Amino acid sequence: MALERTFAMIKPDAVSRGISGQIISMIEENGFRIVAMKKHHITLKEAEGFYGVHRERPFFGSLVKFMTEGPSILLVLEKDSAIAQWRELMGATNPANAAEGTVRKRFAESIERNCSHGSDAVETAAGEAVYYFSASELL
Repeated sequence: MALERTFAMIKPDAVSRGISGQIISMIEENGFRIVAMKKHHITLKEAEGFYGVHRERPFFGSLVKFMTEGPSILLVLEKDSAIAQWRELMGATNPANAAEGTVRKRFAESIERNCSHGSDAVETAAGEAVYYFSASELL
């Protein structure tokens, strides 16, 4: 295993329901080091850019609307195989298919309001981290 970083997000649905602390506890209990963290209300322009890869998908408009409805908690996590480990801890996108004990099984309301995001590859993680964090915040 190799030490790596991943970008993670606790989405507006989880923040508005007051369960961010429980998710952060799960992150720490699973051995992740939080490198950077901030609460941020994502703007329309930021959401459109961040999710631009999905621009042609039918859910793009509702995704952008959802992501701008309230603040999110943005994080950069570090651990051996952090990308795969965070994705495993999050669980399947559809909470109905998520394994017991995962973030989404415990807290997600639906496939759309699934309370968390995680990078899917090293390149994606690097780009997503610098989308919201400056170099000085990632020391």
